[in-house]
Amino acid sequence: MSMATTTAAAPSTRVLKKPSTILDLKIESFFYGRMAALRKVHLEIPAKRITAFIGPSGCGKSTTLRCLNRMHPQNRTRLEGQILFDNQNLYHPDVDPRMVRIYIGMVFQQPNPFHVSVFDNVAFGLRLNGYHGNIEEKVENALRSAALWDDVKDRLKEPGTSLSGGQQQRLCIARAIAVEPQVLLMDEPCSALDPISTGKIEELILELKQRFSIVIVTHNLGQATRISDQLAYFYVERDKHSRYGRLHEHGPTRELVENPKTESLKSYLAGKIG
Repeated sequence: MSMATTTAAAPSTRVLKKPSTILDLKIESFFYGRMAALRKVHLEIPAKRITAFIGPSGCGKSTTLRCLNRMHPQNRTRLEGQILFDNQNLYHPDVDPRMVRIYIGMVFQQPNPFHVSVFDNVAFGLRLNGYHGNIEEKVENALRSAALWDDVKDRLKEPGTSLSGGQQQRLCIARAIAVEPQVLLMDEPCSALDPISTGKIEELILELKQRFSIVIVTHNLGQATRISDQLAYFYVERDKHSRYGRLHEHGPTRELVENPKTESLKSYLAGKIG
């Protein structure tokens, strides 16, 4: 995402590497009103990898996730610090939150298809953003990418709400990726699904990381270890004024699972807290 006007550069033989970090979180504090909900969340999100946020209930996982595309109500919340995307602070006053959500898409815990046709669900974001290309092709590509095309190619005019729960969640994923964001956020996308549908969504997430940088919140430790490349472990802390979430540990998934450093993560992995 760039807000500056650029000019063409002279040809160069230098080979440029893709940035290894897509999002750089430098959250000092995040407030709901006067109440601190997060403190000291410093984390780099690697590009084209899956980062899983784990930790007990109420530790700030979903709050942090929603900070990444400014889903929190602006008039009731406040972030101290920065979240950098493409070297730009997403919380700069000149940045439009609606633009942020074009580059950073979101899939919610409960499948939430709109009460329109399957086709119109996927086309919604394209039309909203003023896309003038071949919408039919874009919709088909998104449904194929979400492993849903074969299920719905003859049902495109039917309501999205007529699909099964697992199909509805894949429809929501198709809707999110149709506009081709760079980052895909997922807030417990399998918590309302049966094991078979969960397995399909996990397979889909692994395929999508070839094209998108993915951040997922999950209470399912097994899921986190199966699909993620990096874990970020959050825990609840308290001071005399508030109870807030804080990032305790982060790093490659296998490394954190096999060699946790904090006592709270050791207890969480052992099932003593959750």
